[in-house]
Amino acid sequence: MKESAFQKKVIAFLKEKGTWHIKYWAGSQYTKEGVPDILACIDGTFHGIELKTEVGVASKLQLYNIRKIKDSGGEAYILRPKDFQAWKERWFE
Repeated sequence: MKESAFQKKVIAFLKEKGTWHIKYWAGSQYTKEGVPDILACIDGTFHGIELKTEVGVASKLQLYNIRKIKDSGGEAYILRPKDFQAWKERWFE
C-alpha cells in the first residue's frame, strides 16, 4: 500500500471517530521539517503519528522529533499498514 493511500485510510478513520487531527505539510519555507505526518489528540493525549509503508525508513530528524514528543509526555510513533488494526484496538477500543 502506498503511503498516500494509507494516509487517506488513517485520516478517514480519525474523522469517523471524531478525533481532532491535522495533516502536517512540511517542506515550505514556513514549516518545520521532521514533524510527524499527523498530529492528533486522542483521548486527551497528544499523538505524533509518522506514517510509513512496510519498507519506509524514518529519517534521523523524524526519529529525533518522535523522541522529543515522548520526552514531553506525548505519544509518538511510526504507524505502518500492518499495524493499523492493532493501533485502532489500542487507542480506540
